[in-house]
Amino acid sequence: MSARDPDHAKRRWRLALGRYAERQLGGLSGSDGRADRALDYLYGREYEQRGLHRPSGPGSLDPTQMKALDWLGEARKLFPQSVFEVMQDHALDRYGLSDLLDDPKTLDSLEPNQDLLKTLLSFHGRAKPEMKEKLRQVADAVIQDIMRRLKSDVQRAFSGRRNPFKRSHVASASNFDWRGTLRRNLKNYDPKSGRIIADDLRFIARERRRLPWSVVLCVDQSGSMTDSIIHSAVMAAILSGLPGVNVSMVLFDTSILDVTDRLTDPLETLLSVQLGGGTDIGRAVEYCERFVDTPERTVFVLISDFAEGASPRRLYRAVAKMNEAKVRMIGLSALDDLGNPYMDKQIAGRLAGLGMKIGAMTPDRLALWLAEVMR
Repeated sequence: MSARDPDHAKRRWRLALGRYAERQLGGLSGSDGRADRALDYLYGREYEQRGLHRPSGPGSLDPTQMKALDWLGEARKLFPQSVFEVMQDHALDRYGLSDLLDDPKTLDSLEPNQDLLKTLLSFHGRAKPEMKEKLRQVADAVIQDIMRRLKSDVQRAFSGRRNPFKRSHVASASNFDWRGTLRRNLKNYDPKSGRIIADDLRFIARERRRLPWSVVLCVDQSGSMTDSIIHSAVMAAILSGLPGVNVSMVLFDTSILDVTDRLTDPLETLLSVQLGGGTDIGRAVEYCERFVDTPERTVFVLISDFAEGASPRRLYRAVAKMNEAKVRMIGLSALDDLGNPYMDKQIAGRLAGLGMKIGAMTPDRLALWLAEVMR
């Protein structure tokens, strides 16, 4: 569909409004017609929920005439990747097309991404026994992709302070000493080109931490926290592999689930999650006190929307106790689908007054913040 087409806007509106706008805006043919049928296969379910029945016949993508796998392949060919991923997520999450997850061939056709992982986690407990291993394979592929993207950022953040007085023979962009390189190569200035030929690159060494730190992750597993839980499980696995860092992790709603013994396998951690229910943050923070052996070398990270379902007095008391013991505390709010923070500002503000640093950030920024807190 070309933007130069005089009917471009009209045809776009026809696709957006669906078959019930055909009388006013006309029909569609060719690739537009195929796109219209693919959209109607999925979003026509909105009309069905209101008692309107979709037509069936030759060329129709009516659910009675095709499998979800056929629709999936057609949608993948017709729409840009970003649009296709949104439609895939809507099919699984909003319209409950669980038959997409009942066929191994369909699972092979799904586009692995974090939204798919969230759906797989919620579907896993209801899956047929023969499908559970396949679901685990797909989920693990998504987790490994997230780990690959985050691991280098975390390792770089925890690689130690730069020491400007000590040279390193390890060439890396994060350790590049541009001032030292410039000074070292001033003798190579070429007046004709007006450039310095840098044939002696300088890199700064980093000082490794020698004393161990403890990181305690206390993660809200209420229904709004799925993305935060996924990132927390991956972060815990990466941190637990770093020298000199001991990691503990607790998931909570009104109950408490200690997953410290399974941190090396993020998928096992995530499969332990039971999303939903109320929230008792104070009880979870009190439970985490058992992981504090050396308070001044412990970082406590509370990841929550701070919507306390119980009396907040218990929470305030537990946080004040940690602050008095000189535990370093971080509170991270949940992020919505657009990356915007949402939290109970009153409770978060009170926790900040009790010594907890409150923020909202992506996992890579969390790694940098953690590393800074430990310095």
